[in-house]
Amino acid sequence: MIILDAKYIALAQMAVGGGLMGMAYALVAYGFQLTYAAGKAVNFGQGELVMLGAFAGISLAGTGLPYWVSVLGAMVAGAVLGWFVERVAVRLALKQHNEGWILLTIIVGLFALSSVENIWGRDDRPFPAPWPAGALDFFGISVTWPELAIAMGAMGIMTLVELAKRYTMAGIAVQAVSADPEAAELCGVRSRSAISLSWAVSGAAAAFAGTVIGPVTTVGPTMAAALTLKAFSVAVVAGLDSGFGLVIAGIALGAVENLSGYVLGSGWREAPGLILLILALALRPQGVFGKKIIRKV
Repeated sequence: MIILDAKYIALAQMAVGGGLMGMAYALVAYGFQLTYAAGKAVNFGQGELVMLGAFAGISLAGTGLPYWVSVLGAMVAGAVLGWFVERVAVRLALKQHNEGWILLTIIVGLFALSSVENIWGRDDRPFPAPWPAGALDFFGISVTWPELAIAMGAMGIMTLVELAKRYTMAGIAVQAVSADPEAAELCGVRSRSAISLSWAVSGAAAAFAGTVIGPVTTVGPTMAAALTLKAFSVAVVAGLDSGFGLVIAGIALGAVENLSGYVLGSGWREAPGLILLILALALRPQGVFGKKIIRKV
């Protein structure tokens, strides 16, 4: 009986730890949702913005700035980079009414990866954070402070953005453009400015994700690729119009990843995200929590 209890506790520990980490996937996927809702385009270099935000945070912390000031600085840098990607890689392609933005955002991401390797090098670095070294115990399940920081930080950022979308003029303008760009223009809303703002907020969210993921893992050029795929899987599975769905899908993916690695071996840890992505694209392209698109003919 004791062995079984210990086994169940270990499984619960894996699920809880993975679920908390999955909130980081949800936050990055939330950036996909922000840009898609406003301009019907996503940044396939979003993982590189996470990486750049983490490196920016490390560099600012290295100057002696407090941790939270470094995080805010990294978010400002991420917002600028997100705005830059929209202006140079997305706007031109959308004006020409083609899908070139897909390749252009990938190219910008590759350029960012090359820049990071040349500026900071290829070695992984630890991210300094003020969290205590211990862990909290909940019914035999330990939760570390960095894991709590990821979950609380992701929920905090997503909640602030949702509140801003509902109760600020800029947020209402972005929602108006998301619903009907032409009608919003007739009402005096500058749709291009609203789209640029959504990309800037997406970049800030990605940079914040990098600063909270860094203390759990490490910060390096290779952190972007896997993170982008997992976040995109979360976005597709949940649907690109459901913030609540992103949270559920992110927690579920993180938990299943950890359980797969624990039960089947570390080589199978990445499989759930790929399987969920394939199933979602094949069976429900609009996402589990997404709305069906009805086209009139």
